[in-house]
Amino acid sequence: MRVASNSYTDSMLNQFNTLISSEDRLQSEVSTGLSVQAPSDNPEAMESTLDDLSSQAAQTQYSTNISTLQTHATAVYNAMDSLQTIISNADQIATSAGSGTISQSKLTNYASEVQQYIQSAVSLANTQDSTTGQYLFGGTASTSPPFTTTTDASGNITGVTYQGNTSVNQVPIANGTTVSVDVPGANTTGSGPRGLFTDSQSGADLFNHLITLQNDLKSGDTSAVATDSANLQKDEDNLTYQVANNGSTQTRLNTAATFATNQSTALNTSITNTSGANMVQTMVQLNQAQTSYQAALQSSAQIMQLSILNYLPT
Repeated sequence: MRVASNSYTDSMLNQFNTLISSEDRLQSEVSTGLSVQAPSDNPEAMESTLDDLSSQAAQTQYSTNISTLQTHATAVYNAMDSLQTIISNADQIATSAGSGTISQSKLTNYASEVQQYIQSAVSLANTQDSTTGQYLFGGTASTSPPFTTTTDASGNITGVTYQGNTSVNQVPIANGTTVSVDVPGANTTGSGPRGLFTDSQSGADLFNHLITLQNDLKSGDTSAVATDSANLQKDEDNLTYQVANNGSTQTRLNTAATFATNQSTALNTSITNTSGANMVQTMVQLNQAQTSYQAALQSSAQIMQLSILNYLPT
């Protein structure tokens, strides 16, 4: 009498499928850390977890945005800090030149110093973000140098032209909240964000003021230097406003970064509480499932070999 093996084969395949399905589910729990893998596992928990995961993805993007903005804001501040030194030094020259009788040779030396300050200021005006490569002071036109220069036969800068715009990027840092750390290099429209080097609202016009100071020093017109000093004060006042605004924005970003971290932690806790897998228990179950699967394979192989003997001639 030969024993039919169809019923056993079907049972064996069903057992394999059950073991494989269990192993896959446990492996997924290990990799995701979630015990709820499908709506059928727990519909309410799945809905809550999906909402939290969506919020977590948004929070991750906010954190990335904040970090990028912080780097950008620091680069802007560093440029402003250097610019403060330039304006202060130029104003000292103007004060000294207009305070009494100074030789023309001394005034000419002062003019050469101011020319160096102009060159340094242009370099700062065309500063790039070391991370993104974007130009800091071109507004949203940040892919090319925002300032170009005109020079004389000796290579001295005689004019500076702004080629950027007055628009700034608003970047989301939380739900419904955006921040801009951009500072346009110039704004002569009378509205919108202040320009750093030229701004009609404050009367700042740094490059033209420095060039005028240089020309007055060259020509020995010390009476005009007093006006140059007053104009540089407008540039300094505008810069002070910009530095204060940058500091306020950086404080806001630091607060937002802390909030984003706390939100992310809260979401992770919510996900864990709702659908989190017990990793120790899951790993034990996974090892058991893998062991059971291997044992089933070995047993089936032995039984199948015995079954074949039933068909051999006796």
